[in-house]
Amino acid sequence: MSQRQTTFTGQYIAGQWRPGQAGTVLQDVNPYNQSLLTEIAEASQADLDAAYASAAKVQREWAQALPSERAAVLYRAVEIMQARHAEIVDWLITESGSTRLKAEMEWDAVRGATLAAATMPAHVHGRILPVDVPGKESRVYRLPLGVVGVISPWNWPMQLSNRSIAPALAVGNGVVVKPAEDTPVTGGLLLASIYEEAGLPPGLLNVVVGEVSEIGDAFTLHPIPKFISFTGSTRVGRRIGELAMQGSTLKRVGLELGGNAPFVVLDDADLERAVHAAIVARFLHHGQICMSANRIIVDAKLYERFVEAFVERARGLKVGDPNDPETVIGPLINAKQLKAAVDRLVAASRQGHRQVLGGDANGQVLPPQVFVDVANDSALAQAEQFAPIAPLIRAANEEDALRMANQTEFGLSSAVFTGDEARGVRFAQRIEAGMTHVNDISPNDDPNNMFGGEKNSGIGRFNSDWIIAELTTDHWVTVQHMPRQYPF
Repeated sequence: MSQRQTTFTGQYIAGQWRPGQAGTVLQDVNPYNQSLLTEIAEASQADLDAAYASAAKVQREWAQALPSERAAVLYRAVEIMQARHAEIVDWLITESGSTRLKAEMEWDAVRGATLAAATMPAHVHGRILPVDVPGKESRVYRLPLGVVGVISPWNWPMQLSNRSIAPALAVGNGVVVKPAEDTPVTGGLLLASIYEEAGLPPGLLNVVVGEVSEIGDAFTLHPIPKFISFTGSTRVGRRIGELAMQGSTLKRVGLELGGNAPFVVLDDADLERAVHAAIVARFLHHGQICMSANRIIVDAKLYERFVEAFVERARGLKVGDPNDPETVIGPLINAKQLKAAVDRLVAASRQGHRQVLGGDANGQVLPPQVFVDVANDSALAQAEQFAPIAPLIRAANEEDALRMANQTEFGLSSAVFTGDEARGVRFAQRIEAGMTHVNDISPNDDPNNMFGGEKNSGIGRFNSDWIIAELTTDHWVTVQHMPRQYPF
């Protein structure tokens, strides 16, 4: 195994830890106390070119590696993640503002996704197909795409980078990663360190940290990558999709974008169970999850009791230092996100929404904010919060709840609570979303199950066989075993 890298001040390109050439420096700060974690010399377009060239060069040999050889690297990465557990969790807390609880969840998700990816080299199957020509054999070979570009967000930075990195490597691709500027270490450099220690061929995985103005568009427009995996806002995702069609080579894209998940409570739901789940679904990681329960829609028969119990639970959540194991609400990622949340609160007040729980921010920590009797078509309900703000909405009945659940431009995740599982499944099948969970929270991700959205929540699917299909291509090859009779 390679030497462990634990200090991060630049780029990881062509198997080397080196400063970027842009002439600018990124200050990576702790969102809770604003302490400086590290300074990173940022990447230039020349660095980006070098990263893609390196990935393309090394990928050719990696694609020919035995499935067991690729799997072995990923299994070693899992062992290293376990050995470096405390270090990884500490970075997630200090860099992304994760509470200790959420950081442990993310570490477990990264480990699980890597373990699942280690099985993928054996699941890349070709096919022999029937063909209606005498003496002809028809084969379809499944091959890696080549080089995959990964642009990841800051909210679950390590998991949302690795869920593309690990499968891409497993099926024989090279990778270049551009992590979010708020989380350059957990979103990229720390993963590079782990895979380097696991013995991944140098140059196969590259991480470029730089300003959007310098390498943002160029990352997608570059001629080398065949696939761009992007997780982030719908606005930026649209831009990525447009750029993927404009470069010198057309590219596939996987876009996991915004969400406005409805959390529906039907009239026969277990009230205590639904309230507990709604609290977790809304306030996990301070609401900074694309799958968060963004709108909580409750049948009128349960609404008043639900509101009372929900507010009581929300009031009791511990707010503050994310390193404290009891803390549930920690800091928003940066001042920009805090300002956006506060602006929404001010607008909601001006628009007459009734707030029953709130409080001022302390630094970048915003305590739980709860609004009741919110109109589903209001700006407050239709905005993706990405903050600990909970709009509670009253539904007249099941059909009204379904109508409101689907009244959104997004369609990522959703949840429905009911005492009748068959009723819940019928309801789930009518929700316009990629994922619906009956009697569970809307934030759900499992490496062995499909993940993806509908409408403006994205294009493509992650995990298991779905991500294998995204990251490989089919090549049809035929063999004519005997002379063929041609028409002339």
